[in-house]
Amino acid sequence: MTDEIQTPTNLLDADPEIRRLFNVRKVQKSKKPAFNRYCHHKFKRLNKSWRHPRGLQSKQRAGFYGKGALASVGYGSPAAVRGLHPSGYAEVPVCTPDDLSLVDPEYEAVRIAATVGGKKRAEIEAKAAELNIKVLNPTAKKAVSEEKKE
Repeated sequence: MTDEIQTPTNLLDADPEIRRLFNVRKVQKSKKPAFNRYCHHKFKRLNKSWRHPRGLQSKQRAGFYGKGALASVGYGSPAAVRGLHPSGYAEVPVCTPDDLSLVDPEYEAVRIAATVGGKKRAEIEAKAAELNIKVLNPTAKKAVSEEKKE
C-alpha cells in the first residue's frame, strides 16, 4: 500500500504543495495521541470526550509522564488542509436537493444528512450526479441495484 492518498481530480491534483501537506497531515495524525478525559476509565459517568484538567494538583495538567497528553496547538494540521476530507474536497452538509445549487463541484463534496429519508436521499444523489457533485456517503450499491430490479 502506498503512502499517497488516492483521490479524484480536485485540490490534490491541482497543487503538489497541497498533496504534500495532506501527506504531512496523515503522518501527524498517525502520531497524535488520543486526548481522553482524565480518569474516564475510573468512573462510568465520565465519557472519553476531552476536558481540560483544571485542578491545582492534577497530574495530567502538570504534564506528568503516563497521565495522558494535553491537547495543544502543536498537534494541529497544516492550515491549508485543515478540515478538508481526505479526498481533498471541503465537506458541505446537504438536507434537500435545493442545497446542491450552492455547491462548487470543483472544490466541494456533499455529505447527505443522517436525518434525510430514502426517497429524498435518492433525489439528492440523482441531482448530484447531474451536476457532477461527489457524494461522500452514497447509499450502498447493493440497495440501489435491488431498487432498479423492482
